[in-house]
Amino acid sequence: MTKCVQICQHRSCRKKGAAEVLAAFKSLPIADVTVTASGCLGQCGNGPIVLVLPDMVWYCRVLPLEVHLVVEKHLLGGQIVKQMLYHRFHPQG
Repeated sequence: MTKCVQICQHRSCRKKGAAEVLAAFKSLPIADVTVTASGCLGQCGNGPIVLVLPDMVWYCRVLPLEVHLVVEKHLLGGQIVKQMLYHRFHPQG
């Protein structure tokens, strides 16, 4: 199944480096994974926000140097990167 990785590019996320996070994902292309810039995902102040669909996994405060963890563990390995989960949607994370 195709996955989609959305990276918020709205104001507060961009101020915290969302453009660099998007570039990092695009520099690591993966078969059957689409990487897209998104508008506001409604979680301002916790960005950059990365949403993996259809898994509905939310990662918060993602740094460009952490992108490889999401790619290797989640997208390629099928394991959620627990230390990066957004607690609001994944309280058990």
